[in-house]
Amino acid sequence: MNKEHFKLDKLQLHDSRVFRDPIHNYIHINHLLFWQLINTREIQRLRRIKQLGGTFQVYQSAEHSRFTHSLGVYEIVRRMIEETEIKQYLSDYDMATVLCAGLCHDLGHGPYSHSFEQVFLTHHETITVDIILGDTEVNQILTRYHPDLPKDVAQVIEKKHPNKVLVQMVSSQIDADRMDYLLRDSYFSGTTYGQFDLARILRTLRLVDHQIVYKNSGVQAIENYILARYHMYWQVYYHPTARSFEQLLSQVFKRIKDLYQDGFDFETDIRYLLPFLKNQWDYRDYLNLDESVVQYYFRCFSDSKDPILSDLSRRFLDRHLLKHQDYHDPKEVEQLSKIALEKGFDPNYYIITDNQRQIPYKHYGTDGAIEDIKILMDDQKTLKDLPEVSEIVDAIVRSKRNKTDQKVYYPKEIK
Repeated sequence: MNKEHFKLDKLQLHDSRVFRDPIHNYIHINHLLFWQLINTREIQRLRRIKQLGGTFQVYQSAEHSRFTHSLGVYEIVRRMIEETEIKQYLSDYDMATVLCAGLCHDLGHGPYSHSFEQVFLTHHETITVDIILGDTEVNQILTRYHPDLPKDVAQVIEKKHPNKVLVQMVSSQIDADRMDYLLRDSYFSGTTYGQFDLARILRTLRLVDHQIVYKNSGVQAIENYILARYHMYWQVYYHPTARSFEQLLSQVFKRIKDLYQDGFDFETDIRYLLPFLKNQWDYRDYLNLDESVVQYYFRCFSDSKDPILSDLSRRFLDRHLLKHQDYHDPKEVEQLSKIALEKGFDPNYYIITDNQRQIPYKHYGTDGAIEDIKILMDDQKTLKDLPEVSEIVDAIVRSKRNKTDQKVYYPKEIK
């Protein structure tokens, strides 16, 4: 099938489907391909995966899902196409590819996302590609419309697609993914840190030499976007209480792994965890896991005959989180570990260090995997890297002090 013959107009729905959204107002689904994709098992599973992991332990309304975020990414990609000059440079097949990539980009996230990944050494982008290319409903839908569509959508997510504009739209320093999650996470956390002028950024978007650039008049809006990322990371994503919840979650998984290796009888059916405990899993096992399954297991484990697993599970379920303090010397951690041992707490599970570091703008130079944000100067010819034009971003890039945060977590009983 020739890709040039692919026409979105032929897939037009008689009646548009609409999602009411607090960020984008109405999200319109106008084509059968996207509507069928949304209704696949794999995308519907994202309703049962929280976007922000344990952040709802701090900001109680931040319980939105990766499903709503995926719809938001689709909507921003659609606006990039419809409201900017990108549309005239893309074929209908390219548009379908990047819109599908927006919908599918988070398929590989597991329960509580990054905490699960760290313990079982999984990587959500790799699993996303496996799901798109595997024996799944998503793959069947994409293949139905063009046999190359799964491969091309996967290449956008892998950042390997030959049309770099499609990659930039979904994954770059200023993309639909980041723009949606900043606005959405800020709204649902009840904060204003992540707000920026999306409409202004889109208005200044241009295409030069097959890459997305921004007019000089949009620099201030981009600066606000970069500062929004910075503040959201430190005020919301890296909030120490949210990190405490995620560290506790990691310790439960760690204890489960250690007990399994010792031949422990869990006295409950752990079939959905077994592939990961055996390290013999694939994307199908991943799709069987969501946060409702994990919470059921943790409820069962709260009555475990193993006192550590039982205690950690109860702390997780009942929000008896670990306390935290800054540390600057490993000897401080050693001292806490000693006290924990004296009070009957195994330091391997109850004393946890966590180091966070965040750079709001990375200056990659010409050889970087992701290029700098390019600014089109007023002469409509000259392109400059954002740090050359913005004093704020230049100061960030030149700063020799990248903010880091080192904390140690421990039970309140040992303080």
